[in-house]
Amino acid sequence: MEIKEEGASEEGQHFLPTPQANDTGDFQFTSIQKTPNEPQLEFILACRGLTRPARDRGRRPREPNALVQVSVAQPAAPGPTRYASTEVVEGTRDPLFLTGVTFPSEYPIYEETKIKLTVYDVKDKAHDTVRTSVLPEHQDPPPEAGRSFLGYASFTVGELLRSKEQLLALSLRTSDGGKVVGTIEVSVVKMGEIEDGEADHVTTDVQGQKCALVCGCAAPDGGSGKENLPFLNAVLKNPVCKLYRFPTSDNKWMRIREQMSESILSFHIPKELISLHIKEDLCRNQELKELGELSPHWDNLRKNVLTHCDQMVNMYQDILTELSKETGSSFKSSSSKGEKTLEFVPINLHLQRMHVHSPHLKDALYDVITVGAPAAHFQGFKNGGLRKLLHRFEMERRNTGYQFIYYSPENTAKAKEVLSNINQLQPLIATHADLLLNSASQHSPDSLKNSLKMLSEKTELFVHAFKDQLVRSALLALYTARPGGVPKKPPSPKSSAEDSCPQDAPPPVGRQDSIPHHSDYDEEEWDRVWASVGKSLNCIIDMVDKLIARDGASEGGGGSSKDGEKDASPVDPITAHPREDWYEQLCPLIRALQDCMGEVVNRAKQSLAFVLLQELAAGLPQGLMLTLRRDVVFSQALAGLVCGFIIKLHTSLHDPGFLQQLHTVGLVVQYEGLLSTYSDEIGMLEDMAVGISDLKKVAFKIIEAKSNDVLPVITGRREHYVVEVKLPARLFEALPPPVREGQLLHVHPVLFNVGINEQQTLADRFGDVSLQESINQENFELLKEYYAVFMEKMPPDYISHFQEQNDLKGLLENLHQNIQAKKRKNVEIMWLAATICRKLNGIRFTCCKSAKDRTSMSVTLEQCSILRDEHQLHKDFFIRALDCMRREGCRIENVLKNVKCRKYAFNMLQLMAFPKYYRPPEGTYGKADT
Repeated sequence: MEIKEEGASEEGQHFLPTPQANDTGDFQFTSIQKTPNEPQLEFILACRGLTRPARDRGRRPREPNALVQVSVAQPAAPGPTRYASTEVVEGTRDPLFLTGVTFPSEYPIYEETKIKLTVYDVKDKAHDTVRTSVLPEHQDPPPEAGRSFLGYASFTVGELLRSKEQLLALSLRTSDGGKVVGTIEVSVVKMGEIEDGEADHVTTDVQGQKCALVCGCAAPDGGSGKENLPFLNAVLKNPVCKLYRFPTSDNKWMRIREQMSESILSFHIPKELISLHIKEDLCRNQELKELGELSPHWDNLRKNVLTHCDQMVNMYQDILTELSKETGSSFKSSSSKGEKTLEFVPINLHLQRMHVHSPHLKDALYDVITVGAPAAHFQGFKNGGLRKLLHRFEMERRNTGYQFIYYSPENTAKAKEVLSNINQLQPLIATHADLLLNSASQHSPDSLKNSLKMLSEKTELFVHAFKDQLVRSALLALYTARPGGVPKKPPSPKSSAEDSCPQDAPPPVGRQDSIPHHSDYDEEEWDRVWASVGKSLNCIIDMVDKLIARDGASEGGGGSSKDGEKDASPVDPITAHPREDWYEQLCPLIRALQDCMGEVVNRAKQSLAFVLLQELAAGLPQGLMLTLRRDVVFSQALAGLVCGFIIKLHTSLHDPGFLQQLHTVGLVVQYEGLLSTYSDEIGMLEDMAVGISDLKKVAFKIIEAKSNDVLPVITGRREHYVVEVKLPARLFEALPPPVREGQLLHVHPVLFNVGINEQQTLADRFGDVSLQESINQENFELLKEYYAVFMEKMPPDYISHFQEQNDLKGLLENLHQNIQAKKRKNVEIMWLAATICRKLNGIRFTCCKSAKDRTSMSVTLEQCSILRDEHQLHKDFFIRALDCMRREGCRIENVLKNVKCRKYAFNMLQLMAFPKYYRPPEGTYGKADT
C-alpha cells in the first residue's frame, strides 16, 4: 500500500484531513492512501508459542484460551483507546484468530497511529465480562475480570505498511517489557486481491482447528461494483466494519467483511412524507370550506370536522418542526421508540452487508436491511394494531345512523382519486391551451397541430375522469344538503347538447343504501354540463382544421400562379387572412372551453369534497387517529423501503437482467418478521402487516441528478406515492430507455412472520396463532403471483440463470408445505422465503420489535448459512463462525449503540424457548433495558 503525504491528490483518491504543523510545534500526521469508501486498513492476527498460564492451585497445567485486545493510540493523544478484540481461541499456544481488525474509511488513522495488541488468557469465556463493562477509556482491563494478562506488543501503522509483504512478527512481552512470552503475527488483508507467494500452511491438532489452514486465496473474477459506492455515501453513514477469515471445506481461506451502516433516510423520508400529508390535508380542508352554503345539520358537521382536521394539521406541523431540528441525525435508537416527536422515524434502521471473497466464486455481496417492526409504539397496542382497528372502525362506520351518508372505502378512495386527477389535469390543460394560442399567434401550422393534439389528449382524460356513478350520486347528495334542497326535475327538452353526450358512458352501478336517490332529480343536467366540455373541444378542433386548410389553400394558390404574375400582383392572396386572425378566432373558443371546464371542476370538486366530509364526520375522532397511526406506520416502512431500493439499484446497475426485471415485472421486497402473536407484539404485527401492504401504493421513478443534492423526492398523496430516485448522468444514461423515459417501477412487498421467543411459546400453547398463519398464507399467494408474472414476462435465458442451483418452483412448493404444516416456530419458513427472495433478485428485510436482539440472531445465522451453502464454509467451523459474528461482529456493536450495553437482552428462560441456532454464545446476553 502506498503512502502519500496530506495534500497529494489523484483522481479517485481521498485522504483524511491532516493537521498542519505550526510554530507551536503541533504534529503533522501522514494520511494513508485508500480507495474511496473502502476500509483504510485491515489485518488479521495469529500467535505463536504462547507461554502457558500459571498453574492454578490444585489443577493440572492447561493451554491458554487466548484473546487479543486491540487498542489505538493517536499521535499526541494521552493514551490508547480500546478499539476491537478477537474471539477467544481455546486450548492452544498457537491460536489462529478468525476475527480480524478493520478500520473504516471515516476512521482517523495515520502512519503515526500506534496499535497496541494485548493478549489475555480467558479462564472462562462464559464469564468474560470485560467487554461488557464500562471501563475508563484509556485503561486496560483489570486481571480479575475473568482473564489474565499474558503479554503485549505494539507497532505503528507506517511500520506495518512498509514491512516486507506487509506482515509483522512481534515479540509479546510482559508488562515490565522484560520477558518474551510468545510471538504475535500481524498481516495486512486486501479484499479482492491475490496474495503473492506460496500458500502458508498452518497445521494444528487442537479441537476446533483440526484442519490444515491455507493463508491464501485464489484470484476472484470480476469486481464488486465498488465504482457505485461513492454515490451511496450520500445515504449511508457511520459504517461499522468487521473482518473474518474462515476455512472452506477444501481447507482454503475465504475472507468476509461485515459492514453495518446507518442511513440518513431514517429522517429524510419521514420529513418528506409529513410535508406531503400537510399539503394534502390543507388542500382537503380548503375544499371542505368551499363547499358553499349547507343546511344547519351539515354545516355543523362541517365545522366539527374542520376543527378536528385543523388540529391534526397543527400536530403534523409541530412534528415536522421537531424533526427538522434533527439536522445531523441518521439513527433512532430502540430506547426512543416511544417518543412522540420521533414516531414517524423507523427504529434502528441499518444496512447489514456481507462481502465475501471466496477462492471458489466471484466476490459476492449479500445485503439485508434491518429495522424495527413498523408500528405505532407511542400510541400503544391496548386495543390492537391497524389490522384489527381498521376492520372494527369500518364495521362501526357502517352503522352510523341517519345523520351520515355511508360511502364504502372503495368509493371514498375513488373520490380522492378523481379529485387528484382534477388537480393534476386542470393546470395541464390550461398550459396546453396557452401553447395552442401561442402557436396560433406565430401562425405555425405544425406547432398548432402538436399543441392541439396534446390539448385533446388531456381534455379527453379530464372528461373521462367524471364518467363515474359516484360523481352523480355525490351531486345529488350535495344538492339535498343545500338549504331547502328539494330535488325536482325541471323540464328538459331534447337539445343538441343531449345529442352530443357520450354514448359509451358506463351503466349505473348499484348504489349504497344510505346514499340519497330521487327519481325526480335531473341527473341529465350533469351530463349536459360536462358534455359541453367535449363540444367546446370539438369546436376548437374544427376551427384549427379550417385555419390550416385555408392556409394551405392560400399557399397553394400562390404557388400555381406564374412568376411574372406574382410580381405584378399588388396583394398576396394570404393577406386576405392576416396572421393575427388565427389567434383572434381561436381565443374565444379556448375561453369557452376553460369556462366549461371551470363549471365542471367547481361542481365535481364540491360534490366529491362532500363525500370526504361524510367519511370524516362519520368517524370523528377515531378516523383521524387511525389515519395518524397509519401514516406513522407507513412512514417507518417507506423509509426502510427507499433505503433498500436505492442500495439494490446501485449494487445492480451493471446487471442488464436486473434492469430488465426492474421495469418489466418490478421487484419483490421480502420482510422477515420475528414478532410473537402474544400480548403487545400482536398489535405490532397487525401494524406491520398493514404498513407493509400499504407499500403497494408506492412506485419508483429514476431521474437524472442535476445537482449535488441526490436525496430522493416523494410526490403524490396517501393513495399513491412516487419516489424519485436520482442518478448521476453517467449512470442514468446506461439505464434502459423505458426507465430513462420515466416509467414507474413497482415493488411487490411480502411479509412472512415466525415468532421465536418465549412469548410465542405461550401463544402456541395457550393463545392464538391465527394472525401469523393468515399473514403467511396471504403473502405466500402474493409471492406466487409475482413468480407467475416473472416466469411469464422474463426471457427464458434469464429465468434459467435463476434456476441453476435451486428450482424456484420447488422452493415455492416447499414454502407452501411448511406454511400449511402449522409447525411451531417453523423457522424453515424464514429460510425458504429468504432464499426465494435472493433467487428472484429481491430486497431483504429482517425485523423484530427493535431490530436489536432477535434480528441480530437471524442475520448472523443467515450470513453463516450463506457461507455454508454458497461458499463452502468448513462444516466444523459453522458454529464457531456464528459465535464470532455474534460475539465480536457488527450486531453486538448495534446493541451497544442502542442501549449502551454490549449484551443481547435475553435471559436463560427466553433462550430455552429459542430454536437452537437462534441462541447467542454464552457471556453475550443478560439484562439490559430495551
